[in-house]
Amino acid sequence: MEDSFSRNAYVGNGRKNSLINQKMICRILGLLLFIEGVMLMVGAAVALFYHESDYIYFVYSTLITVGAGGVLVFLGRNAENRLTRRDGYCIVAFTWILFSAFGMLPFYISGAIPSIPDAFFEIVSGFTTTGATILDNIESLSHGILFWRCFSHWIGGLGIVFFTIAVLPIFGVGNQVLFSAEATGVTHDKIHPKVSIMAKWLWTVYLILTVSETLLLVWGGMGWFDAICHSFSTTATGGFSTKQSSVAYWNSPFIEYVIAIFMMLSSLNFSLYFMCLKGKFRHLLKDDEVKGFLISVFTVTLFITVALIINNHYDVEKAFRKALFQVVTVHSSTGFTTDDYNFWPPFTWMLIMYATIVGGCTGSTSGGIKVMRLLILLRNAKNELARLIHPRAVFPVKINRQTVDPLTISAVTTFTLLFLICGFVGWVLLMMMGVGLTDAFGTVFSSMGNAGVALGNYGPAFSWSGLPDGAKWVLSFLMLLGRLELYAILLMFVPSFWHNR
Repeated sequence: MEDSFSRNAYVGNGRKNSLINQKMICRILGLLLFIEGVMLMVGAAVALFYHESDYIYFVYSTLITVGAGGVLVFLGRNAENRLTRRDGYCIVAFTWILFSAFGMLPFYISGAIPSIPDAFFEIVSGFTTTGATILDNIESLSHGILFWRCFSHWIGGLGIVFFTIAVLPIFGVGNQVLFSAEATGVTHDKIHPKVSIMAKWLWTVYLILTVSETLLLVWGGMGWFDAICHSFSTTATGGFSTKQSSVAYWNSPFIEYVIAIFMMLSSLNFSLYFMCLKGKFRHLLKDDEVKGFLISVFTVTLFITVALIINNHYDVEKAFRKALFQVVTVHSSTGFTTDDYNFWPPFTWMLIMYATIVGGCTGSTSGGIKVMRLLILLRNAKNELARLIHPRAVFPVKINRQTVDPLTISAVTTFTLLFLICGFVGWVLLMMMGVGLTDAFGTVFSSMGNAGVALGNYGPAFSWSGLPDGAKWVLSFLMLLGRLELYAILLMFVPSFWHNR
């Protein structure tokens, strides 16, 4: 159960293989932009289906994206077919940045979002499955633009690079290094020795969840377009809606419960679902992280339910439903809303922020520090207290009855510390730009946790359009930082990373 940073072997030996393979990086980035061009055409197809003129903006965006991809492929001609870990981190970091830069084109060119900082913020929020928006009149957008927002969630849900791992072998460039660089969680249960096949199986589970929720939402009274868009957002734990008031627009307990259940399902380790398909249900039922996540969700829900009954005078069912939905939406880092918790008792805000920072399970589409890391930290802290009483005793940290390696415990501690440090720096930067203390705290940790809803003036009932442009750039960076679990982005700022030695 080692962290991918300490587990994956360095590819290649000697000075030659330690050089960053710039041509191969360009070639792969170019191929990925070709894939994004195909995805943009899906948005054009939706606009054409609804007889909207916006399709032409997706065509323009596709031509620009494919053109840029062609230039990169040309620059990568005759590339040596090898990848090191450094190459993998470069590809992952630049892929998310390039996908965002070109993915915002339909917003900007069409005039739906005429500001570059706003358009970039919106698409980064989409691809990173954060769900925060700067839009104040979502219903005025065309079907093509609305679809592209939610589709960006679905693309980014399991990871842009992870998706392409299933496709790149066609071009002869599939590699374990890309998976290792994009997926930097605590543990990765390999369900198949070939990463490309594993990616295809996990995307199959992803598709099953999406289709199942779509059918249930349609049954519950949603139209097909809204149901598909909300299923994209839910399965990806994103949070973009086709309505300004989000899920509250439908005022339907059935729809709220369906989305809440699928938000929880999408927050669990997807490899466990694959085990269930093979008949190994005990892996899901006995998993410590799953149990920890569900205990956390229902404990916080219980406290808030009681508070809403006493302080807000909700009836029992409504209090439970509103509490459950809001807790799940932040614990899963989704970002849908059905109630404004700014009007709830103040102590519930801290419970909401706790759930935002912790997030869901490893191996899922959710963000945050992750429940697995929290379990390791708590069990290690318990052992440290026991060691004060019995200094010579050995107290191993165990997850799923397996002893966690000390290097993994160290990596988890380091990650959590870095997460909080980055959050604190972002918090200070936003306050320097004039954002209030509570607003800055909420937006920063919501961005890093990819949750999409914050506190105060940027709570669940408000968009983030009022933020200064500088703050939007900072938060966009923090969304990418949180989505790639820090390292793939932070490594780009380490001078030694670029040294060819």
